[in-house]
Amino acid sequence: MRPLLFALALAIPALARDIPVADAAAFAEAAKNVAAGDTLILADGTWADATLKLHAEGSTEKPVTIKAQTPGKVIFTGASRLSVGGSHIIVDGLWFQNPTSEQVIELRKDSKQLATDSRITHCAVTNDAQLTSKGSTQFVSIYGARNRVDHCYIAGKTTEGTTMVVWLSNDAKDQGKHQIDHNHFGPRQKLGKNGGETIRLGDSKTSMQTAACIVEHNLFEKCDGEAECISNKSCGNLYRHNIFKGVSGTLTLRHGNGCTVENNTFIGDGAKGAGGVRIIGEDHIVTANRFENLTGDDERSALCIMLGIPDSVPNGYFQVKRAKIGGNTFINCKHNILIGMQGDKKATLPPIETLIMGNTIQTSKAEAFEIKCPVDGVIMKENETVKELPKATPTSSAEHIGPSWKK
Repeated sequence: MRPLLFALALAIPALARDIPVADAAAFAEAAKNVAAGDTLILADGTWADATLKLHAEGSTEKPVTIKAQTPGKVIFTGASRLSVGGSHIIVDGLWFQNPTSEQVIELRKDSKQLATDSRITHCAVTNDAQLTSKGSTQFVSIYGARNRVDHCYIAGKTTEGTTMVVWLSNDAKDQGKHQIDHNHFGPRQKLGKNGGETIRLGDSKTSMQTAACIVEHNLFEKCDGEAECISNKSCGNLYRHNIFKGVSGTLTLRHGNGCTVENNTFIGDGAKGAGGVRIIGEDHIVTANRFENLTGDDERSALCIMLGIPDSVPNGYFQVKRAKIGGNTFINCKHNILIGMQGDKKATLPPIETLIMGNTIQTSKAEAFEIKCPVDGVIMKENETVKELPKATPTSSAEHIGPSWKK
């Protein structure tokens, strides 16, 4: 009889549990025995200097969830941080205010326990204090593979370091393929040096790795940390349907190859140094974007193609090869398409095998092209120049951007 009962017990799946969690100590205890399908419900209130770490293995049907009792009412302050590793973990409805930790949200528990197929959703990381740090800090660090960060509000970073980073490895077999969508990246003040990007995908050391991330349907608003609002440093990424509004910077294809920038809107909105897209490297596609009222020049032109360095080191400037730039619209920009910007005194290589075709450019205030290098390797055809174009600036759908509780 006992063997039969034991067999029946094994056949009955464990029931998913809702586990109330009052504080960091209770979270640590609950994390020891969490199972697929369980939900850790964090109590409303202020969680000061709370370190939450979890490794769990959920599934598509039964994820492990960490959620606020009431979305937006669980507020982490001070040196609080959240680190989750494993698979199929969802973090929902948390708010980190004025964080002072080096890492705020990490999609890994530690260097060996990364997150895969996990999600940060309807969360916020905000700062309204003039914080400083001695080293680089990040609000959100994405490791592992196939993770998603969506419908979050992230704003106000004043310390050195990129706001959100996708980290890659030269050794990992399964990495990248993350999705960053429907987030509102709010104001970030000028840092005054490198390290003030809002998003960075990869770094110089891993820039030849294929990340294959999708960054779409986000709103970037007054993200002025440095010249690169987005710094692409990996291969095969897709940037589409994003809105850049009043951003004193650009979407920069800094390192890596084979990225696509399509159907984005760049709106100057009176910001000084507002730019569009900067191209470095091979096989990039920039198509169907709208550049409107941009004030930037040189590297911050509406579209800038950089010169390459012969035998460039990984953190240098690789020659632009086989770029395809087509179907874009330029309206009332101070500088439209610049070819041959020299970012380094060693940079002498002009773009080659590059096609600039079918763009529509308003030239009432600026020339269509500024050419600063030989363009024998560039085909320019069927580009239309007009004196005036209608201004039809799209606006983001507020109900679809950022956390639903923070409207």
